[in-house]
Amino acid sequence: MTTLPGHGRSLPWWPTVLLCGVSCIALLWRRTRPRTAVTVALCCATAAIALGYLVTVLLLAPAMAALFSLAVRTGRRTANLFAFSGVALVTGTALIIAPAYEPLALKLLSPAFWLLLPTSLGTLTRLRRAYLEAVQARAEHAERTREEEARRRVTEERMRIARDLHDVVAHHLLLAKIQADAVARVLRTRPDEAERLAAELTGTATSALRELKAAVGLLRHADDPEEPQVTPGLAQLPDLIASFHGTGLRVMVTEEGEPRPLTAGADLTCYRIAQEALTNVTKHAATRSAEVRLAYTHDRLTLTVTNDGNGGRAQPRRADNGFGLIGMRERARSVGGRLHAGLRARGGFEVVAELPLLSDAIDAPAAN
Repeated sequence: MTTLPGHGRSLPWWPTVLLCGVSCIALLWRRTRPRTAVTVALCCATAAIALGYLVTVLLLAPAMAALFSLAVRTGRRTANLFAFSGVALVTGTALIIAPAYEPLALKLLSPAFWLLLPTSLGTLTRLRRAYLEAVQARAEHAERTREEEARRRVTEERMRIARDLHDVVAHHLLLAKIQADAVARVLRTRPDEAERLAAELTGTATSALRELKAAVGLLRHADDPEEPQVTPGLAQLPDLIASFHGTGLRVMVTEEGEPRPLTAGADLTCYRIAQEALTNVTKHAATRSAEVRLAYTHDRLTLTVTNDGNGGRAQPRRADNGFGLIGMRERARSVGGRLHAGLRARGGFEVVAELPLLSDAIDAPAAN
């Protein structure tokens, strides 16, 4: 028999070696099976106390390591359950086995402190690790969102430039073709008329170049010299109407309600829709007249472009056919409006676009 740290009694050495060995082996499972490791370590500590060993930090060290690992790998409820169960088991055994003259703090407070401390530290470690993982996940999500938003904006800008190019090319090349054909017809018989038409053709080409430069202006490098470009809008609507006179198309413009300002995007959209609709009339309708109606309400501008009939020539088969109609519809949606296009019951074709006014566009975000 060998005297070991007990309650003044002579205790054999081999139970100490056996219990310490089992506890250390149990710690090998603390990562894969933390509950089993805690259970074995607490049982060994309780057995040692039951044999008469003093409740010291060295005796509880394996159970402390197992509790720390359990708190790191499981939830707070599970860790607290095992910790308080261990405290109850160890202190209960100490109260029964230890002599009555030993201080109560040694039997109660010391085991509770040494078993609850690693549980608290393990819980704090797990929460800090979860917080860091959440921060990293938010940062990765923000980076992905930023890249997706950048790609979306690039795609939208490409679509906008494509729509502008379509509108400019379709409108001005059609006018140029019609004017060039007219020059060829009257060049020999009416040279004065041919000279006037050639001057209009020059103006059409100049306008086309100006609008093409404005459409692709964002593709320039930052260090390129910039020239001020006038963005088309309702202020340029009279010039747009005049550009169709050379094709023989007469356009009547009417206004209803009190004119009110539009957003910059809606102003450009209104101009482009009118341009595309009148270009379609020139290409597809035999009628030589069209009407553009601007109707203002308290929150909307309704743009209506109509022609009276096709004179036997082909109209668009459906309202959703053709890149022109698709582009007009996309333009209207991009500024918070909507567009309808289709055949009229009385003959002819009609394009109706509803666009928000400036006050409505400003109030809408505030209401959200």
